[in-house]
Amino acid sequence: MVEVELSDVDFKTEARFEGLDYHALNAMLNLYDAEGKIQFDADKRAAREYFLQHVNQNTVFFHSLKERLDYLVEKEYYEPTVLAKYSMEFIQELNDRAYGAKFRFETFLGAFKYYTSYTLKTFDGKRYLERFEDRVVMTALALADGDQRLAVQLVDEIISGRFQPATPTFLNAGKAQRGELVSCFLLRIEDNMESIARGINSALQLSKRGGGVALLLSNIRESGAPIKQIENQSSGIIPVMKLLEDSFSYANQLGARQGAGAVYLNAHHPDILRFLDTKRENADEKIRIKTLSLGVVIPDITFELAKNGEDMYLFSPYDVERVYKKPFGDISVTEKYREMVDDPRIKKTKINAREFFQTLAEIQFESGYPYIMFEDTVNKANPIAGRINMSNLCSEILQVNTPTTYNEDLSYDAIGKDISCNLGSMNIALAMDGRDLGLTVETAIRALTAVSDQSHIASVRSIEDGNDRSHAIGLGQMNLHGYLAREHVHYGSEEGIDFTNIYFYTVLFHALRASNRLAIERGVAFDGFENSTYASGEFFDKYTEQAWIPETQKTKDLFAGIPIPTQDDWRELKASVQAHGIYNQNLQAVPPTGSISYINNSTSSIHPIASKIEIRKEGKLGRVYYPAPFMTNENLEYYQDAYEIGYEKVIDTYAAATQHVDQGLSLTLFFKDTVTTRDINKAQIYAWKKGIKTIYYIRLRQLALEGTDMTECVSCML
Repeated sequence: MVEVELSDVDFKTEARFEGLDYHALNAMLNLYDAEGKIQFDADKRAAREYFLQHVNQNTVFFHSLKERLDYLVEKEYYEPTVLAKYSMEFIQELNDRAYGAKFRFETFLGAFKYYTSYTLKTFDGKRYLERFEDRVVMTALALADGDQRLAVQLVDEIISGRFQPATPTFLNAGKAQRGELVSCFLLRIEDNMESIARGINSALQLSKRGGGVALLLSNIRESGAPIKQIENQSSGIIPVMKLLEDSFSYANQLGARQGAGAVYLNAHHPDILRFLDTKRENADEKIRIKTLSLGVVIPDITFELAKNGEDMYLFSPYDVERVYKKPFGDISVTEKYREMVDDPRIKKTKINAREFFQTLAEIQFESGYPYIMFEDTVNKANPIAGRINMSNLCSEILQVNTPTTYNEDLSYDAIGKDISCNLGSMNIALAMDGRDLGLTVETAIRALTAVSDQSHIASVRSIEDGNDRSHAIGLGQMNLHGYLAREHVHYGSEEGIDFTNIYFYTVLFHALRASNRLAIERGVAFDGFENSTYASGEFFDKYTEQAWIPETQKTKDLFAGIPIPTQDDWRELKASVQAHGIYNQNLQAVPPTGSISYINNSTSSIHPIASKIEIRKEGKLGRVYYPAPFMTNENLEYYQDAYEIGYEKVIDTYAAATQHVDQGLSLTLFFKDTVTTRDINKAQIYAWKKGIKTIYYIRLRQLALEGTDMTECVSCML
């Protein structure tokens, strides 16, 4: 195997590092040097020593690439059908191309994360069978599916760091013993026992395969509702939540981790307060939900009622479905609110709207939950026919779903459309450095489309059918704060927001163009395209009727050499889309990003850093330190953390991006220890007014830890 060096730093002069192992070297990030500076060079040395002391000694050696591939196929580590689509000569060229890029892990944690969580290991888990370059090549070969040109482009984009497939794709692509290429799913449950049972079974099946699952509960009748016209028979949603929580705990992915689940409920469901109470610290064990994540769907009318000091009515889903002939989750509460209030056929109760928001803030203060989806904001921006009534575990997936119905023998009457998340993220800094942003976006779109095309989960038919019909994907972004800081731009500043706006505007154009090209090549658009605002042309109006140009000189400078789409470009694209369609129903979604941020040396998603030097606990290794990307002792002022920056600037930044993203952006709000529930309410209202679609976690900084050392260690109440 090729020996990989990790830094060009001259370590001969670093006598103070001699005799230290990689863990001790990494820990020096938490200590100032004699001049009072952060020891970034110690972490680079830690990355190098990790290879010398651990990786090289535990990597299986092969004399040639062919010997290695033959062995991995024979021993059933690699899927032979992937390699069979290419000549050995091409695979060798691709391998040489990847190694020729001379990839280096920029941090110890990046290297550690890759070798701990991604690389192929022997079945006993003791030795490594891949370097980073090998994983990149196999991922490219698998996703390209025999297309040599795409395989080369994928290697170039991934090895450069400009594009990074999400964890399930990068972990599993090309392996013979593997999980799914996607790991995030959304399921709706209807108001009948067949659907509830099917939902629990589907959650088990998807969790067994490593998936996180979100489920919609808004359609289920409330506690005390009638069953077969007999009053006070329904137990409501809490027992269903308990069953789901037990299911996720049972299907624990071979003991590797607990299954992950979330449930969403409309704010005007009669069980909403009981739903929130399940996350109280002092909740009765009979109702307490420990591991299931909660999300609340809030329509505009709820804010209006609170603003006016009015009560808010809660409507029986059982009655709403009888009256409107459609499930509660498919009704616009804002549009039908007054009508439902006046309808005597619909049973209703009322609570104080302001007290509801107070309770919401209290629960978020205690637990970080619930996530929030602003229902009307989401649906006003939705270009697809149908209604969005829930999100996922990370609150960035926003797609239309449809119900599944069953016959008496539990066979399918009609298979509805549920949702899977095919994700991957671009590194904003490196994509901007690449100077061919359009190619990076198109390659990423084709990679994510390949994930969709290659995903077949027959055990949950509504997921498989939904994926086959929509080809929906979610191109994400990360490293916004790292890029802005590197370019001496403060996060949340006028220049920072201007850049965010133009960057996402440009990415949207290239994403749509790539999907349009796929539709032309394949002769097919996503199912339902003809009823979308893409087909009508309405989607393009805001881009053809006004010019989107940088408002600051800094953004103009940053985009020097990178074409920004003009109104004429949009008109040409509009004509092509209306004529040929787009292949992917959904194109963008910005997830929080976790492990892939570390191996890619990126700040997570597009939110600001939580700490200049992040502290993580990594199994038996204990504390590991991660420096913010591109941070030096000279540019520290541009690395204010999220608690210092404040929620307004974070929301302003997300709002600039949101207007160009068809799905959602995983938005976490950070508060200092002095926060009150009133402050949290104000942040919710500000986000709603700014057009934010969802709020993910609320994170609070603990007083006892603030300022205790240079890392400003952060503890989160989640």
